[in-house]
Amino acid sequence: MKNSRKILVPLATLAAAGAIAIGSGATFTSTTANSISSVTSGTLSHTNSKADAAIFTLSDLKPGDTLNGSLTLKNTGSLPAAFSLTETTSTNGFTGENLSLEITNTTTNATVYSGTFGGLEDGIKKSIGDIAPDATNTFVFTVKLAQGADNANQGKKATATYTWDSVQLEGSTFNQ
Repeated sequence: MKNSRKILVPLATLAAAGAIAIGSGATFTSTTANSISSVTSGTLSHTNSKADAAIFTLSDLKPGDTLNGSLTLKNTGSLPAAFSLTETTSTNGFTGENLSLEITNTTTNATVYSGTFGGLEDGIKKSIGDIAPDATNTFVFTVKLAQGADNANQGKKATATYTWDSVQLEGSTFNQ
């Protein structure tokens, strides 16, 4: 029994020391959390006040006449966008430069095109500038038959179709 006491006393002392060390140990702690971090993509869309319709149509044009047609583009997306105009197809049966076309952005007072009707290169996009979200730009198409157009221009016809595109601007870096 003496031997077992010799073993039990040191074990009990060791167990008590361990309990005191565990029970009395102090440790500093700190915890933080973040709410849900997220990203949402923007949208790119626009409306055309004359979508799927002619910008202008006039029969019986005579020398000296001017025809104005207009449309409004609105950036309905949440992103600013670079807009362009493409003359997709065109024909011009008038002689020389007798039939002219001028396209003006009346919102910015910028001339988009000025020259012979059908002179925009078919299929090539022409930049018309950036439009901010929820902003509108109005474009006026002015077609003129020259006062000096001769009899060779009687019964002639000119046509053109146009497409408007919007493309996102270059990517940006955001630091938060």
